[in-house]
Amino acid sequence: MNAPNPIPSPDPAALRLAPALPEWNPDADDALIVRAIRDETPDVKTFVLAPRSPCVFRYAPGQFLTLELEIGGEAINRCYTIASAPTRPHTLSITVKRVPGGPVSNFLHDHIKVGSVIRAVGPMGDFSCLMQGTPSPAPHYLFLSGGSGITPLMSMARSFHDLAEPRDLVFVHAARSPVDIVFRAELELMARNQPGHFRFAPVCEADSPFEPWHGLRGRLNLGLLSHIAPDYKQREIFVCGPSPFMAAVREMLKAAGFDMARHHEESFDFAELANAEPEVAAEVIEAELAEQARAPEPQVATYTVTFAKQNRSIECRSDMFVLDAARRSGVRLPSSCSKGLCGTCKSKLVSGTVDMKHGGGIRQREIDAGMALLCCSKPTSDLVVDR
Repeated sequence: MNAPNPIPSPDPAALRLAPALPEWNPDADDALIVRAIRDETPDVKTFVLAPRSPCVFRYAPGQFLTLELEIGGEAINRCYTIASAPTRPHTLSITVKRVPGGPVSNFLHDHIKVGSVIRAVGPMGDFSCLMQGTPSPAPHYLFLSGGSGITPLMSMARSFHDLAEPRDLVFVHAARSPVDIVFRAELELMARNQPGHFRFAPVCEADSPFEPWHGLRGRLNLGLLSHIAPDYKQREIFVCGPSPFMAAVREMLKAAGFDMARHHEESFDFAELANAEPEVAAEVIEAELAEQARAPEPQVATYTVTFAKQNRSIECRSDMFVLDAARRSGVRLPSSCSKGLCGTCKSKLVSGTVDMKHGGGIRQREIDAGMALLCCSKPTSDLVVDR
């Protein structure tokens, strides 16, 4: 008697293309599988991620994801902007530049392989030209990116391209050399696919060792910008890059009389604030200090916050966030957004209580386990923090 033919297993790709897939819910399962790794430049890689079970991602182009990684026995949270487009919802990608001495970027480049599992929360953030609640579409856009700051703008550009939206978009990218232009081939393809609607203008500071640069050269300035987009004052401008790049663009546009209501920039630099020096921290809280200096000094309680691993204790008023108090006292703590969004400053409270009003960067089960976001937590008792 012949054995019955076995029922063939369904193709995993077919399962992921099934209709009416649920939305990925990191509260239910925060594990993402690395499906592919792509070299973009010699020091930039793209990691393509997918849920363990067939799901789809919903997000606005320009939003970010917070990775939860264990490196050297320590839990580290780090944010990366999503580079992919929500028009292709079955996978999500982050594009990471290797930073010399950077623990997370080097860990991702050196140790994460296809099949690795990464835990993440998100998507979060409000830096997007395509988010519900944003103003009506602008007729003309200008994207200005520097280095790895290209990722949120790339997500927006990919979305316009996939949707065949006839937007007038000029995309300017500043890079060190031709070999450092991230997504160069794809952006050039977008320009060929959308003649009259999409222009890509890379600007390089120098030649590559084996590729002389014959395009626009130098650092972005008003003369270059006026040459690339003479009508820049009529465009909606989105900017992302290292903090010095964004600051230079901001001052350049102000000096040129640009309507800054139509200037949008990523509100924090993950890479720089994650390694905040005291002077960087001082800039972050400068506005708060100035406001407190103008206001009468209220009578408030003061508590002692002890950072167990650093064997440091500081005083923190009950109307001050723990992270701000730590920075003022010279205590270095990981942080990124300082808005309760990203989860980078997530810490275990060994003892004590806080008043925490977060923006989505921590889950209820983590709060129940005694975790807190120090950037948006005010002490209501003495604290001992596992930092």
